[in-house]
Amino acid sequence: MNVPEIFGENVFNLQVMQDKLPKEVFKSLKKTIDEGTPLESGVANVIANAMKDWAVEKGATHYTHWFQPMTGITAEKHDSFISPTKDGKVIMEFSGKELVVGESDASSFPNGGMRATFEARGYTAWDPTSFAFIKDGTLCIPTAFLSYGGEVLDKKTPLLKSMSVLNVQALRILRLFGNTRAKRVYPTVGAEQEYFLIDRSMYDARRDLVFSGRTLFGAKPPKGQEMEDHYFGPIKRRVSEFMKDLDVELWKLGIFAKTRHNEVAPSQHELAPVFTITNIASDQNQLIMETMKKVAQKHGLYCLLHEKPFEGINGSGKHNNWSLSTDNGVNLLDPGSTPAENGQFMLFLVAVIKAVDEYQDLLRLSVASAGNDHRLGGNEAPPAIVSVYLGDELQEIVDALENNVPYSGKGKGVMKLGVDTLPELPKDTTDRNRTSPFAFTGNKFEFRMLGSTFSIAGPNIMLNTIVADSLRQFADELEGAEDFNGALHSLVVRELKAHKRILFNGNNYSEEWTKEAKRRGLLNLPSCADALPYFAAKKNIELFERNKVFTEREVRSRMEIMLDNYSKVLTVEALTMIEMGRKDIYPAVESYVLSLCKTMEHKAAANLSVASEKAVIEKLSGANEKMYFASVELEKLIGQTKNIGNAEKSARFFADKVIPVMQTMRAYADEMELNTAKSFWPFPTYGDILFSVS
Repeated sequence: MNVPEIFGENVFNLQVMQDKLPKEVFKSLKKTIDEGTPLESGVANVIANAMKDWAVEKGATHYTHWFQPMTGITAEKHDSFISPTKDGKVIMEFSGKELVVGESDASSFPNGGMRATFEARGYTAWDPTSFAFIKDGTLCIPTAFLSYGGEVLDKKTPLLKSMSVLNVQALRILRLFGNTRAKRVYPTVGAEQEYFLIDRSMYDARRDLVFSGRTLFGAKPPKGQEMEDHYFGPIKRRVSEFMKDLDVELWKLGIFAKTRHNEVAPSQHELAPVFTITNIASDQNQLIMETMKKVAQKHGLYCLLHEKPFEGINGSGKHNNWSLSTDNGVNLLDPGSTPAENGQFMLFLVAVIKAVDEYQDLLRLSVASAGNDHRLGGNEAPPAIVSVYLGDELQEIVDALENNVPYSGKGKGVMKLGVDTLPELPKDTTDRNRTSPFAFTGNKFEFRMLGSTFSIAGPNIMLNTIVADSLRQFADELEGAEDFNGALHSLVVRELKAHKRILFNGNNYSEEWTKEAKRRGLLNLPSCADALPYFAAKKNIELFERNKVFTEREVRSRMEIMLDNYSKVLTVEALTMIEMGRKDIYPAVESYVLSLCKTMEHKAAANLSVASEKAVIEKLSGANEKMYFASVELEKLIGQTKNIGNAEKSARFFADKVIPVMQTMRAYADEMELNTAKSFWPFPTYGDILFSVS
C-alpha cells in the first residue's frame, strides 16, 4: 500500500483545489482559508462546479451540508446533484448558492428553548477553512448551523468565534515582542481517542449496551486489568485487522491517524492523531468516532465509546493536547532560549494559568456528562477538581520569579524577564502526571478530563475564550507601558502570585489534595448537577459576551440543553434497568431458585444434606425481592421527574434521588449474578464480553 498516494484521496484539499480551480479563484479561496477574510463574490459558483466534478469523478451522487448540532454527533441531509432537462433526462449540477448556504429544520435539534416547534427554519453555512470530503458516495461540506433569527445552534460556529478572538489577542502580544511576521495564531489540538472493542454478538445480547452504551448490571470478573498485561501488549488478530482498515479509511479522509495501541483495560484501545488546527481537529475527531463504528461492524465487532462501559475497570477518555502556533510554524508554548523568547513564553504560560484559575468552573462543566461522571475521579482519570501541573523545572522557575530569588538552574542572579536568559529547556520540561486534569507536557497542555464520546469543540471553545481574555488584559496593560521589560516582569510576577493556588504537582487522587484544594478555595464539582449551573454565572456570561463567542441567551440555552441531556440519559438508563431487572434478571433467578428447590426435594428424599441449596435459595430470594422493590421505587421516582419542569431542579433530583436507587438495584443484581448458575443468567457477563475478541 502506498500511504502517501491514498492519503487524502477523498478530500477536496489544497492540492485538489489548486489542480481544479482557476488560478485567481484558488488564490481568493486560499486567502479566505489563511487569513479569515470573506470569500470574494463571484467565485462560489466556480468552486461549487469544480467540487461537484471532482466528487462525481469519484462516484459521488449526492451532497450534504455536514454540521454539528448540540446532539454531540454530526447531522446530514443528502441532496442529489441531478437537475432535470427538457427531454426528461438529468444533468449533474451544483451551484454556488447550494455550496454556501443550505436549509435545515432548526426546531427538531436541541435548542434550549431558542426555537419553538412552529419556528422551524434554520440555515447551514459553508466553512471553507475545513475541507469538503466524500463519505459513502456523498460529498460532505463542513458547515455552521444557525437559526432563522441568527442564534447559534451548533458547536462549530462558537469554536470558530473563539479561535478568531484568540488570534486577535495573541497577535497583539506577539507585536509587543517585535514579531511582525506572524499573520495568524491558531490553537492546535491532538485528541487521543480511547475506545473498547467487543464482539458484536455480545453487544446485541445486552439491552443496556444497545440503549445506553454502557452496562447497567455486571459483576466483576475473576480477571480484569489486575495483571497489567493488556497495556501496550500484543494486539489480537481481529483487533489488528480492524486497526489496519481503520487507518486506511481515516487516511483516505486526510486524517492524520498516527498511533495505535492496547490500553489498560481488557478490550480497550487507543488511537492518536497528529496535531492540527483546532477546527479541523474537531471535525476529524467526529469522523474518527463515526468511522470506528463503521469499520468495527465490518469485522463483526462493536466499538464502545462510552466513558464507562464497564464498572470496576478503566473507562475511556479523550486527552485534549492543546497549544498555540503561528502561521509560520512557531509554537508559542515552546520554551525558548533568548530573553525575548523567554519573556514571551512566560507571558503565554501565565495567561493560561490565570485563565484556568479564574474559569475552572467552565473547564469542569465543559467535560460534564452523565457518562463522564462515572469516570472522573477514578484511577484512570483526573478528579473533578481542576488544577494545573507544571513539573518541577517550570515550577522552580515560577517560584524564583514569585519570590524574587535566584533560579538555581541558572546559577546567577535574580531572574528578570527580558533581561536575563533562562537556560534552554528541553522539549519535555516535565515528567507526566496522569492524575492531573491540566498538565503542561513540554510544549503543550494536556487537558485530560474529556470523556471519550465528547465533541472536542466544547472544551476548546472554553479554552480558547478564557486564554484570549487573559491575553486581552495583558495586552491592554503592556501596550501603554513606558518600560516594557519592567512592566512585563511585574505583570508576570503579580499574576503568578494571584493564581498560584491552581498549581499542583502532586497526586491528585489523594485525600490530602482534596482537603488542600478546599483550603485553597478551588471548586470540587463531582457531578453534572453540581457543575452545569455554573455556565450561566454572571462572570461567565460577561466573558462570552465580551469576546463575542456567545450571547447570554445562547449561554443559557446551552446550559439548558446539557442539563436536559443529563436527565434524559439517566431516564433511559433507569427505564432500561427496570426492564432488564423485571423481564430478564428476576425471572431468571426465580427459575434457578425453583430448580434448586426441586434439587432439595430429591436430596431430602435420599436423606442427603440440603444446607448449601437452602443457603443459596435464601440469599437469592432475598436479593431478588429487594431488587424488584428497588425497581418499583425507581419507577416511582422516574414518574415524579415528569412534573419537575425546571432543568436544573430535574438534574439535581436525578443526582440526589434517582442515581442512589439505581446503584442499590444494581448491587442486588450483581450479587445475584455471582450466585446464579451461568446457564440461567440471561445475558453475557463481564468475563464473556471483555475476553470475547481473539
